Amino acid sequence: MISRKHSEADGSGTTHFGFETVRVDEKAERIAEVFDAVSAKYDMMNDVMSLGTHRLVKWYAIQASNIKPGSRVLDIAAGTGDLSRLISRRVGPQGIVIHSDINEQMLKAARVRLSKADIPENMTFLQADAEDLQFEDNSFDAVTIGYGIRNFTNKDQALREILRVLKPGGQLTIIEFSRPTSRPLQMMADAYSRLWPTFGQILVGNGKPYRYLVESIKMHPDQETFKSMMQNAGYAHVTYENLMGGIAALHIGLKPQVQP
Repeated sequence: MISRKHSEADGSGTTHFGFETVRVDEKAERIAEVFDAVSAKYDMMNDVMSLGTHRLVKWYAIQASNIKPGSRVLDIAAGTGDLSRLISRRVGPQGIVIHSDINEQMLKAARVRLSKADIPENMTFLQADAEDLQFEDNSFDAVTIGYGIRNFTNKDQALREILRVLKPGGQLTIIEFSRPTSRPLQMMADAYSRLWPTFGQILVGNGKPYRYLVESIKMHPDQETFKSMMQNAGYAHVTYENLMGGIAALHIGLKPQVQP
């Protein structure tokens, strides 16, 4: 999920697309092209690149999400719906899950995939920009983002918008690739990720989106830096947990009960 409206916080008018420096408006279109290209085989490639571990990580994140029966939940950058399906089961028939993504092709892929598993009645699909959410203040008990925030043009703006739409005491749960905690694991992860563009070329017929994926992971802030970003945006009780030795990290923050 990406923004089409906001520039970087430093006001320079440029941002990064992987290792490239591009105009803010250009990044939005470039990332849209990435997800348009991979949407048809998105799930297969996730399984290949993660060796299936992404499913366990997502399951674990929902266990830590504090989502309860009857909760109203916004799943941002929801892709083809792995988290949304888990959330739907957790909130039950009295709850609501809004499956949102800015990319139209990914939303179409999610509808097709979830229709095969009978789309739950408590799920709604919405094309939405995390940096300009069209919801009233205090709308959701919880917000989740699975492997998407590294693609946002202005992460600080998105964090502030999410805080706005959370109810006091509501929880933001984010899973994202991060920094391995040991040098040997970092070297192994780097070596394996260099194969991803080759996998993409063989299985999807296009290696470029997966080259961007590798670069976007390296450009994403490390665990402590991202924790500080959440705190600066106004979240309370911000914590993170390294998963798979830091290859991924689970960040959690709460909206304060009383706003300053």
